[in-house]
Amino acid sequence: MSINACAQLVEAADIMRFRTTMAAPVAARAVLFPIHAFCLEVAKAPWVTKESMIAEMRLQFWRDVLSEIQENKAPRAHEVAAPLAGVLDHAAALALDASVTARQWDIYSDPHEDDAALHRYLHATYVIPMHVAARLLGAEETHGKALNRLGFAGALGRYFAAIPALQEHGRTPLLDGRADAVAALAKETVQKARWGAQNLKGVSKSARAPMLDAMMHLPLLRQAAKDPMSVIEGRLGQGPVKASLRLAGVSQLSNWAVF
Repeated sequence: MSINACAQLVEAADIMRFRTTMAAPVAARAVLFPIHAFCLEVAKAPWVTKESMIAEMRLQFWRDVLSEIQENKAPRAHEVAAPLAGVLDHAAALALDASVTARQWDIYSDPHEDDAALHRYLHATYVIPMHVAARLLGAEETHGKALNRLGFAGALGRYFAAIPALQEHGRTPLLDGRADAVAALAKETVQKARWGAQNLKGVSKSARAPMLDAMMHLPLLRQAAKDPMSVIEGRLGQGPVKASLRLAGVSQLSNWAVF
């Protein structure tokens, strides 16, 4: 039950998260890998069974883990629960509960109620964990708006990339899947993310490290803004060479505004 176990889980399930975490300062990895592993465990809970009751129980397991951390109880014997308890404080465990609750949408086939519901889902499942990690690594509350805007871009980029798979599983990921609507949402999100990146200038590399993944997904949103059908048709993506060059750039520069 160690950070290494969390790192191995992340590497096997999400190579981009693994690469961006390995590009972060060593001290930041000890915080990021347990939180990433937690997010992956929660995210897969609705998909490992067709029985909604069992899926709900799997999510409840993680809510119980977070409750135990808040109560300073000894962590249960689980390869992610123990390392997670080692990095979260009370406020972080309380905040992450929303991430678990939001995943209930993945259990069922109902579409999001409205655009606001989609935004809440993306904020809870992606932005909150990354914001929590950034705070634990030294980000100040004054950086909250910038972190949230940049984090939402990462969430939407990942969500756009997952749309074909969600549709294959009978989900309705977008209430308005028209090309114009997709392009407008992508463009607006990129603009807000640019503001977020500009306002993280001067924040330490460790505190910015949770947002490396979001920075890696900005090119997908720019592609979606120019070619929204790439989202709908499952063509969204960037080649491995471009991705490697971008990761090298964003992990070294202290001013993300140029990206």
